[in-house]
Amino acid sequence: MSYRLSVPLAAALTLSALGGALATEYTKGVVKSVDLNAGKVTVIHEELKNLEMPAMTMVFVAGDDAILARIQDGQEIEFIADRVKGKLTIIELK
Repeated sequence: MSYRLSVPLAAALTLSALGGALATEYTKGVVKSVDLNAGKVTVIHEELKNLEMPAMTMVFVAGDDAILARIQDGQEIEFIADRVKGKLTIIELK
């Protein structure tokens, strides 16, 4: 059985793939505070282009314990953030 994609569907799939590529752009920031018990990090960051957010200070969920273990208050970081289950999450550190 062969499948044919319609032009709109093919365009949507292409844009979806490009959206994922945008999430790989690192953003610079400074860790304001780390809450190990809550698994959260407050970061003063530059513009988050993939999330269409201007530079600001905000709280992120850490994607895993390894991220929390690598950062401390006042540290300059480069990170990738995305929405995971509706929460803004740091998913990768450089």
